[in-house]
Formats: sequence, C-alpha cells, structure tokens
Amino acid sequence: MRIILGTVAIIGAALTALTAGSGIAAAAEPVGQPDRIGLRLNHAETAGLADGPLPALVAMVVPVNRMGAGLEPDTQIYRDDSGGVHASLRQIFLEAAAHPDGSVTVFLNAPGSRDGRILDFYQNWR
Repeated sequence: MRIILGTVAIIGAALTALTAGSGIAAAAEPVGQPDRIGLRLNHAETAGLADGPLPALVAMVVPVNRMGAGLEPDTQIYRDDSGGVHASLRQIFLEAAAHPDGSVTVFLNAPGSRDGRILDFYQNWR
C-alpha cells in the first residue's frame, strides 16, 4: 500500500509541476476502468515527462516486475518471446514523444489485479 500511495503522490506532483511550470493547460484526461484508474497524457505532457525526472523516480519506488508496458506494433523497443519488454520507463516515454502525435497512457492498477502489476504504461501514436 505504501508503494501505491508513494507512486500516486510522485505522479501527481510531477504532472502538477509539469503543467504549472510549462504553462500547459491541464490536459491529461482521466481514464477509468473496473480495476484501475489512469491518465491519458497529450503529446506535450508525454515529451515533458520523458525529459524530466519522473521515469527515474517511479523506477526507484516501483519494482520493474510490477510495471507493464503496452507497446505500439511498430515499436523499436525489444520485446522477448514471452512478451517481456526490455526497456526503461524513460525509453517508453521517449519513443512515444518522438512521434508527432505520440503520447502515453498511465494506469494505476487495483491491488491484486493485472497479475500483480502496480502500474501499466501504454504507448499511443496512431
């Protein structure tokens, strides 16, 4: 529970700092699903977070085996035969931000759901 609360606090603080510090209107769109909540970031927010400390801070709080990544079919990030993603969180954000319309959706999963993952990140650029 401490990990989840810490992660929510870090993500919330980073998004607040990003939108307030850069003059971007708060455009992150809330997303709700039965067993998780999330934010759909726009391109500017995705690029801003990719260039900031958030990916490293999240990786310090949430173990890598408790994060999931949904990658676009034409990703350049390596995925092994069992579907494991071999990339840092920053690489996932940077790749999405490199596309003109690229963005990331971040989900906080309910405890005990999604095979024990705490966070899921999905790339979008189509």
